Amino acid sequence: MYHQPALLHECIEGLSIDPSGIYADLTFGGGGHSKAILENLNSEGRLVAFDQDEDALENAIIDERFTMVNANFRYLKNFLRLHKAFPVDGILADLGISSHQIDTPERGFATRFEGPLDMRMARNQEYTAAHLVNTYPEEKLSSVFKVYGEISNARQLAAFIVQARSNPIATTGELKEAIKPCMPSGFENKYLAQVFQAIRIELNDEMGALQAMLKQCADSLKPGGKLVVISYHSLEDRLVKNYMKTGNFEGEQEKDFFGNVIAPLKPVTRKPITPAAEELKSNPRSRSAKLRIAQKY
Repeated sequence: MYHQPALLHECIEGLSIDPSGIYADLTFGGGGHSKAILENLNSEGRLVAFDQDEDALENAIIDERFTMVNANFRYLKNFLRLHKAFPVDGILADLGISSHQIDTPERGFATRFEGPLDMRMARNQEYTAAHLVNTYPEEKLSSVFKVYGEISNARQLAAFIVQARSNPIATTGELKEAIKPCMPSGFENKYLAQVFQAIRIELNDEMGALQAMLKQCADSLKPGGKLVVISYHSLEDRLVKNYMKTGNFEGEQEKDFFGNVIAPLKPVTRKPITPAAEELKSNPRSRSAKLRIAQKY
């Protein structure tokens, strides 16, 4: 099963699609958002979709208006130019991992399956999560868990991993076994999710890729073009919110002589849009989704 697109109606509404416009879907996955964008385009419209996971290529849409790019969205401008689709009228990014990635045991993303400790978003990437877990110094591991997993006992967790890896930790099950003493009673599942999230973010440089992509969005949009982003945890959402509001990731506003904020984008939504009760019922994985929309000046 591939990703059931989160906040689909809200995304399409947020893009304010011009039927003959050019759009970019930066996280193609199962193609749910892309299909909906294409349905709103006429014969002159175009859609360029990005996905670094080669599994997603199997879902590529056969349509002359559609172009598939098997690359990380951090190379947004390069590929839009390459495909003569620069600038665009709207950009959509649904961050995080797809249901397909979570539900495929051999990808190693899910805490509930036994599988290799992989977690690579792009399978041609050299290093896996096992390499990270078995080679990072204790201090660096601790920092990864504290920053990307927001884990309170990050130092203790790192120490247990270093102690356990005299025999290399190769599977999700072996990692879970190694850190069992660190898990707070009654909150094991939440704790494991935080551990796996931290490793995945570090391994795939997700925050670096997100920052690189956001910096290119303003240049890649036509005046009046819309940027629509769905994030799934506070680290992503903070970067998206700050960039949309101030044009930087610290959230520090720069103002001109007249007191107007100097930023390339203007937030359309003051607060993030979250899934309605009906969507949560049919797609529980959308529960942490936060949608923000901005427009280029």
